[in-house]
Amino acid sequence: MGLVTCLVGLWLAPAPLQAAEKIQPPAQAQAASARAKAITPNERELEALAKRVDTLGQRILRRAKGSGMAIVLTQGNRVLLERGFGVTDTTGTEKVGIDTVFRLASLSKAFAGTLAAMLVEEDALRWDSRIVDYLPAFKLQDIHSAQSLTVQDILSHRVGIPHNAMDRLLEQDEPYPLLVAKLDELDSTCDAGDCYGYQNIAFSLIGDIVFATTGKFYSQQVEKRIFHPLGMYSATYGREALEASTSWARPHVRQRGRWIPVRPKENYYRVPPAAGVNASIHDLSLWLRAQLGHAPEVLDAELLATVHAPLVATPDQLRGSAWRRERLRDAHYALGWRVYDYAGHTLIFHAGAVQGYRAMIGLLPDEDFGIAIVWNSESGVPGGLLATVLDQYLKLPRHDWLKLDAPTPRGWLR
Repeated sequence: MGLVTCLVGLWLAPAPLQAAEKIQPPAQAQAASARAKAITPNERELEALAKRVDTLGQRILRRAKGSGMAIVLTQGNRVLLERGFGVTDTTGTEKVGIDTVFRLASLSKAFAGTLAAMLVEEDALRWDSRIVDYLPAFKLQDIHSAQSLTVQDILSHRVGIPHNAMDRLLEQDEPYPLLVAKLDELDSTCDAGDCYGYQNIAFSLIGDIVFATTGKFYSQQVEKRIFHPLGMYSATYGREALEASTSWARPHVRQRGRWIPVRPKENYYRVPPAAGVNASIHDLSLWLRAQLGHAPEVLDAELLATVHAPLVATPDQLRGSAWRRERLRDAHYALGWRVYDYAGHTLIFHAGAVQGYRAMIGLLPDEDFGIAIVWNSESGVPGGLLATVLDQYLKLPRHDWLKLDAPTPRGWLR
């Protein structure tokens, strides 16, 4: 059976169901605990932070002339703020609530890394398992790289091919199996495992590995092992499941100075491990707390230490948005997560974007603090909110990352 035929079979899933570093030694863990205790705001400060973020959320929607947004803040195992803002569709009146479902785009990658770590803990998979051992017809232009590429390599974007390889063809609706079959047409940037190059298509090979390992479709495994045990009952995969949600946020694009709802595109749903998850802000509150160690019966401490451990430097992340340039001292990729040095504090982070949706998530593991923001437009205004909240929580010097009072060019939505 050829590679294309094999992969087509793997991705014809049924309808969705409704070397890493070890744990810190005791001395390091105690030091981290002491830092957390030293920096954690008191009750009054936490309440004040939640109120400020609530107010900022309302201001952001007014400034962006936006459609909808949702925010969650957690500290320890408690939720400080869990709130929806705006509407699910600018042509209607339905309000965004805590159970309104959004697309998570690349925030989906953390679920892939976490599921793989679960399989490694069960000895069903190894981080150094070779892709060709599961997909014998898999090829890259560099034969040695194709033979040596591992599970850990694909989940940390160390495939050795140009970044975002063939995403444009995916956006033109070319099927995922055909794109995987074309990976051997790409020039190598380095040997497999040696350098970073962000991927969606190659990253999604983990879905095929999961099927080969378990005999179950990737999305079913995530639902069975992560969504349902954590109580993330409105989290799903795929466009059909999104549109079947009781409440879901329509994607919006800018047309003639207004946000106009459109139908969600199918393309990135074709790579579920990279960009296939739909979830509400309530689902994300559960996910945040689990990733911070508050659901050890599902995600234990050693697993979390593994998926959060930095594996490859990502210097491109030190550029771009203003807060990255100002606050980041170092940046790496782990297993489905980015790992930043944020003004001296470890930040576990990811952002995501597909047409009409944006999302950001951040964890301060030493401080036991989490934040997630999702919105259903392509506005750039909410992008500074995560850094604004982190600065306030960490008591860093004030900086206006949101620019809510800056003038906006005529006819332009931010």
